[in-house]
Amino acid sequence: MTAKSSAPFSPKEIAAEGLKPEEYEEIVRRLGRHPNKAELGMFGVMWSEHCCYKNSRPLLKQFPTTGPRILVGPGENAGVVDLGDGLQLAFKIESHNHPSAVEPFQGAATGVGGILRDIFTMGARPIALLNSLRFGSLEDVKTQRLFQGVVAGISHYANCVGVPTVGGEVYFDPAYSGNPLVNVMALGLMETPEIVKSGASGIGNPVLYVGSTTGRDGMGGASFASAELSDESIDDRPAVQVGDPFLEKSLIEACLEAFKTGAVVAAQDMGAAGISCSTSEMAAKGGVGIELDLDKIPVRELGMVPYEYLLSESQERMLFVAYKGREQELIDIFHRWGLQAVVAGTVIAEPIVRILFEGGIAAEIPADALAENTPLYHRELLAEPPEYARQAWEWKADSLPTSNTAGIEIDGSLQSWSDILLTLLDTPTIASKSWVYRQYDHQVQNNTVIFPGGADAAVVRLRPLEPPPTPPVNGGGKKAVAATVDCNPRYVYLDPYEGAKAVVAEAARNLSCVGAEPLAVTDNLNFGSPEKPIGYWQLAEACRGLAEGCRELATPVTGGNVSLYNETLDSQGNPQPIYPTPVVGMVGLIPDISKICGQAWQSVGDGIYLLGVLPTSDENLGASEYLAAIHKTIAGKPTKVDFESERRIQKVCREGIRAGWIRSAHDCAEGGLVVALAESCIAGNLGAQITLDISANQSIRLDTLLFGEGGGQILVSVSSEQQEIWESYLQEHLDQQWQKLGTVVNSEMGLGVLTSDNQTLITASINDMSDRFSDAIARRLAVQITTPS
Repeated sequence: MTAKSSAPFSPKEIAAEGLKPEEYEEIVRRLGRHPNKAELGMFGVMWSEHCCYKNSRPLLKQFPTTGPRILVGPGENAGVVDLGDGLQLAFKIESHNHPSAVEPFQGAATGVGGILRDIFTMGARPIALLNSLRFGSLEDVKTQRLFQGVVAGISHYANCVGVPTVGGEVYFDPAYSGNPLVNVMALGLMETPEIVKSGASGIGNPVLYVGSTTGRDGMGGASFASAELSDESIDDRPAVQVGDPFLEKSLIEACLEAFKTGAVVAAQDMGAAGISCSTSEMAAKGGVGIELDLDKIPVRELGMVPYEYLLSESQERMLFVAYKGREQELIDIFHRWGLQAVVAGTVIAEPIVRILFEGGIAAEIPADALAENTPLYHRELLAEPPEYARQAWEWKADSLPTSNTAGIEIDGSLQSWSDILLTLLDTPTIASKSWVYRQYDHQVQNNTVIFPGGADAAVVRLRPLEPPPTPPVNGGGKKAVAATVDCNPRYVYLDPYEGAKAVVAEAARNLSCVGAEPLAVTDNLNFGSPEKPIGYWQLAEACRGLAEGCRELATPVTGGNVSLYNETLDSQGNPQPIYPTPVVGMVGLIPDISKICGQAWQSVGDGIYLLGVLPTSDENLGASEYLAAIHKTIAGKPTKVDFESERRIQKVCREGIRAGWIRSAHDCAEGGLVVALAESCIAGNLGAQITLDISANQSIRLDTLLFGEGGGQILVSVSSEQQEIWESYLQEHLDQQWQKLGTVVNSEMGLGVLTSDNQTLITASINDMSDRFSDAIARRLAVQITTPS
């Protein structure tokens, strides 16, 4: 007989598990009784937004999830795509936001460990990591502490486990002051003959617990991740796990070796919600039940009770279903790697999760009630956009000071366009992230082709892990995978629908800039509370935009992560949500690794071309970094995405790279055209002389032209010998959507931007641009380092 509570739980006890009163009533109805403490905890974590997506699942159904290359879509530990020639890529992105807010080092470190387990649980060897990070203002002391701690945690875990961190993005904005975002994406190359799934099967098959021991760290982490942060959140440090990258390395090798034996029926990482999640999800997906004996679980602490076993999120643990009679074969493998491995349970016919403890039943719940048939909330969408958005959309560029070739007046003084360029290059969001990626080992495994900061996307060589059964065709053996993580949260805040479409477009554009064909997406939806009308509007509209963008660019969604309730309670108890931040992780295929390029100019005399049209509409200033950083204004709308133009421009870029015409490619993103020009100059230590096809007396705003954003432009350089054939190709495939801007020059000449009537707009030396760009982050951190406590 299942142990029952002697009396119903108090509202405070129910709320402490992250459950609403009506959800508790539903639990009682389903069980036909009150749950005990352990069962209440299991429902609390499994019915959290982090695990069951109760607010977001109805919206996620609109995502495209199938395609000719999709082998595994949403619902498994990671998505898998077919790269041809026997190569299959597993990839996934997940968040560790709240843990990183209260314990940045371990929060970020265990975020890396968790996403790596999602990859090798499928039977794939991890080959690369990327991260997408958001912090408050870097001038703030707390932000500096969080930033340094997160970067240290990522570098510690990834470097020790031996997986290169090859790319990513870092944004800084006051909107993230109390609630940083730490999203980590991992890629892996399938190493097993079959993709390992998580659904349990085979009545009577043994259930193995493998990996590390179980302790009290990470208690209730899934519920913690689904609640607003407050000043008291520091008390939730036990909800932050502690990771061991060296043990994880052993776990990778042991799991891959075990999978190759063919003795493993199913496997599941013990991530969020630990034993509660792994048992219930494996049982529910297989349509069977699991009986697990907690007395068999290896522990690192004495006196643990079922509630603690079931809610612990101790790291580096897995649950396997093995074929009966082959369990010892698997146990021996894990013992050779110095890991725990025990038979802790059995697959049963009754579709329940039954937890045993000290000779009795500690919990007994239908598996479906925990993992599949969970609450769903269909919330009502606002009839019209919220007031903050409507007000922002009323902004007009003519509210800014007038400008001329000399510059623009700001706070009573004339700022030259050259000065504004240097200011933007010094803005932490735009500035070089070298302080970050120099702490990461991006060369381990020796497959990183383009180092971080050298291109718009990461490029990783694909080396077949074993000789393929048949000789490779169509350049097999020369392939590479490209990957990127992208999101401009200000765009999404100001217009969630258009902003989310722009996220997908930019991710695909970044892949195209290295010569990769975009294939598929994994997304991380970081939002505030969906229970508030504005929060739900932002989430719903962003999901609609992501779905449309992925359909338009033929990049199906293979899975991802939803992180809601990213809000900080201020001293008055008022929630302050982050900007809506739907991060898109996108992967692409490079058929020939010798046909790629980065963003740096290559040689003096190369022609500089713009694919796309110059930003000439005042709308291009809306939501821009220029408007925010220079004029301290968050307003306007992101420019609408023209997907037909995006497809054409990106295809031309890819084809130009593969034909050997394009020598560098860089998309125009934050800061617009001139910042993109400056970044290519800095990367290649070469200058550029540019002439814009306007006269000084035209009515076009010069700041729009120089710093406007949107429109899908790509900046490329082409050798002088190839320019004739290149321009002929452009004329045929892009019609008027391109122009030659100028020429690459020596470093002494720096960056010069002129109008067509020979008026100088910008002159900047390579040294000045590089100093501002390269040292911006380290310089701000040094302020804190030298400040007395």
